Amino acid sequence: MVDREREVIVTDGGRGGGSGAIIAVVLLIALLVVLFFLFGQDLIGGGDTKDIDADIKIETPATTN
Repeated sequence: MVDREREVIVTDGGRGGGSGAIIAVVLLIALLVVLFFLFGQDLIGGGDTKDIDADIKIETPATTN
């Protein structure tokens, strides 16, 4: 008889090996950095603060007992 070689291919089920999780973490960090540069610098550095005059006069009717 003729000897035939058999080739066996082993796969891991199609998982990415964690590369998807690493990409997600890198994108999350990049998003946080962009949001910090857009909104966070004035909050940390003190930036231009605005005084809000919140003096409100509230009159309530007198109660009689």
